[in-house]
Amino acid sequence: MTVIDIPGSKSVTARALFLAAAAEGTTTLLRPLVSDDTEGFAEGLRALGYAVRKEPGAWHIEGRPAGPGVAETDVYCRDGATTARFLPTLAAAGRGTFRFDASAQMRRRPLGPLSTALRELGVDLRHGEKDGHHPLAVHADGVKGGALTLDAGQSSQYLTALLMLGPLTAEGLDITVTDLVSEPYVEITLAMMRDFGAEVVREGRTYRVAPTGYRARTYGIEPDASTAAYFFAAAALQPGREVTVPGLGTGALQGDLAFVDVLRRMGADVEVTEGATTVRSTGTLRGLTVNMRDISDTMPTLAAIAPFADGPVRIEDVANTRVKECDRLDACAENLRRLGVTVGTGPDWIEIHPGTPAGPAEIATHGDHRIVMSFAVTALRTPGIAFDDPGCVKKTFPDFHRVFGAFARTP
Repeated sequence: MTVIDIPGSKSVTARALFLAAAAEGTTTLLRPLVSDDTEGFAEGLRALGYAVRKEPGAWHIEGRPAGPGVAETDVYCRDGATTARFLPTLAAAGRGTFRFDASAQMRRRPLGPLSTALRELGVDLRHGEKDGHHPLAVHADGVKGGALTLDAGQSSQYLTALLMLGPLTAEGLDITVTDLVSEPYVEITLAMMRDFGAEVVREGRTYRVAPTGYRARTYGIEPDASTAAYFFAAAALQPGREVTVPGLGTGALQGDLAFVDVLRRMGADVEVTEGATTVRSTGTLRGLTVNMRDISDTMPTLAAIAPFADGPVRIEDVANTRVKECDRLDACAENLRRLGVTVGTGPDWIEIHPGTPAGPAEIATHGDHRIVMSFAVTALRTPGIAFDDPGCVKKTFPDFHRVFGAFARTP
């Protein structure tokens, strides 16, 4: 059995940084993810005047419930969607002029529903070039609060940003959602907000957030379930392999751990205990049809092992993967076809037929970390796979190639 220590969750680290910055007192984050996205988030907090002190295994953030500690600044959000969506929302609760920009990749990703919601709350938010996209400027004077309606069918991060803003408003927020994707990520948000002292309840499609503020605390970051999925998939793919990830068990916050349920349906042996999850190969992968709306970040991982199943693998209800770091549906289809696999796609689905992927082939990564890490799993049984941009894994797992390579060489 191979035991893999997975780096901290990107989603949990980003939310914890927001909550720590907004809290009264100094918060210590234990085992935060250290990657380009989270470093960019911390750098953005510093630009906004928050004190962030780092040491190995722990980050300390001095909260500012009144908002940013500077009256005017520029923030560069790099490639990070959480940075690009959460920090303007945090800044809106303060007072001052805050300008935000991001990489070309992040500039392409949509922001419109969040921008519209903030404007409805009275925030003076102006886009510099294309409406609904970075760059943007927030001329902040606090947020009174109130009721609003939100379409979060494109990204749950819009709802998460507004939920976390709620306790910082003068009167609280009532958010009614018309559509919602990746709902388990919202459950992470609600649990973490409560851990930092917020009062939030859900009544049907409406979330009611009281204007309580937040309280600092020491907070441990659990391993990243999306990253663990590559190792779980690798174990399921290779006869005789078994992998255990400690720190991800029955009490895990992250919905992407449900990826192991998909592997179980395909024939893998899966065991989830209170403190760890183990996946073992049974030597068989069955085809299936699966709705991955709630765990869409793991769609490329399933696509990457799908050709090795004994029947077609059809993944449905993942339209939102078309507006991630790249169009992941098309990227998966393009690369599988390069490997000689038969693939069909539609607006929100991909269907992959059984076949033996054949190299040599260079995977077109489109600068997307998840494309690289997913097709690294394919490469375990397909010699000759290379990547046009292997370094883009720095976004969430800078050490991926070393760790995954060591795992691949372990008998």
